[in-house]
Amino acid sequence: MGANTSEPTSFRTPRTRSNQSPRTPASHLSPSPSTSESNPTTAAYTNTSSYTKDTSWGTSLSCQSSLSSLRQSLSENPHIYDITEIRTATNNFLAKRYSSTSSSAFSAAACWRCNLRGRDTVVFQRKFRRKIQTSQLKERLSIICRSNHMSIIKLLGASISGDHIYLVYEFIQGSNLVECLRNPRNPSYTVLSTWISRMQIATDLAHGLDYVHNNTGLNLSIVHNHIKSSSIIVTEPSFNAKICHFGTAQLRGETDDIETLETGSSKRETEIEGGNASFRELKRYDSGDRHFEGLRDYMSPEFRSSGSVTQKSDVFAFGVVILELLSGEEPLKYRYDKKTGDFLRTSVIDTAMAATAEGREGLRQWVDRRMNDSFPVKVAEKLIQLALDCVHVDPDNRPDMGRVAGKISKLYLESRIWLENVKVPTGISVSLAPR
Repeated sequence: MGANTSEPTSFRTPRTRSNQSPRTPASHLSPSPSTSESNPTTAAYTNTSSYTKDTSWGTSLSCQSSLSSLRQSLSENPHIYDITEIRTATNNFLAKRYSSTSSSAFSAAACWRCNLRGRDTVVFQRKFRRKIQTSQLKERLSIICRSNHMSIIKLLGASISGDHIYLVYEFIQGSNLVECLRNPRNPSYTVLSTWISRMQIATDLAHGLDYVHNNTGLNLSIVHNHIKSSSIIVTEPSFNAKICHFGTAQLRGETDDIETLETGSSKRETEIEGGNASFRELKRYDSGDRHFEGLRDYMSPEFRSSGSVTQKSDVFAFGVVILELLSGEEPLKYRYDKKTGDFLRTSVIDTAMAATAEGREGLRQWVDRRMNDSFPVKVAEKLIQLALDCVHVDPDNRPDMGRVAGKISKLYLESRIWLENVKVPTGISVSLAPR
């Protein structure tokens, strides 16, 4: 899956002179962070391409295999599955429900891992928040399935039966972020024991959510409404992160048909006509039963008071996830006070603010100690402050995800430089024998 491949790209093969011998470039630019390793399609495209350089035109020639790899990365048409296909694949829903560590990302819904039309998939059963017609489902699927990003688990199609919609996603092997940070069997251990592994996850999440909000290329504003640590899948070996539930809010009717895209302080309104998505104004739910698809820990203050779901609500939830990622703590905890006999609630937001007020030493104590105090303190300070900006009480003071993704990318590069500087030198032998 490649990033930003919402529209097919055509290539024109350039001519090369027959009397010129092809020359291979001496070096290639190194890929951007989390691109070459986490995107096998891109890697295959790069490795299987050959280049010829013409001295007069300076053009390049791509081989047949690279074009084949590119076609495979382009978005597919959405599948409208018949309910009988879903029933057959899940043994009439009697098959064992998917219960690996990654399935808890979908704990709010029944899910089955199965094979549909020759692909390894996971089917999620969701109840409609607001019923939509089949024609509307096809229109929304054609929009959502056209989106494709390396940090988002791809939606393949859907099926409707009664009050339920069955969403079919590609299967991704991995564990959710909750399991990676807090293993109940061994609380003192985490696979994310290095700073760079956590920066990799933060970078992937920021770019994935920025794509959802701003860069689908469909002129459509999309609210994810499912951002939480249990909805993030971490894959090996590079600890890349993928966001689950993309498109669920729109297909279940969690958000109104009218949506908003804000660019700075301006708002533009158009309509979806002829399959072309457009900018619309966000409204509250028609239903009086306000529901955020996640835990209360990730709800923004404005949602709790009004029930309005906006992109800034996603930004708030993202900020909570980043603070959770850096501290390793649950976003919301209760502890028993022996003096008063009451349970006191503490949130990761409160502890992060308190640590920031104490200065650098307070931050070092707040960051997850399982990283053994091995992290760039200045970078950590900037990232914690950025996360606190994302959880600002006033949604107007929260940054846009495009700005957040840009800042985190810079912090990732600074972390890489720090890592290179702290590497243990090789080629040194140590002898403990007596002299």
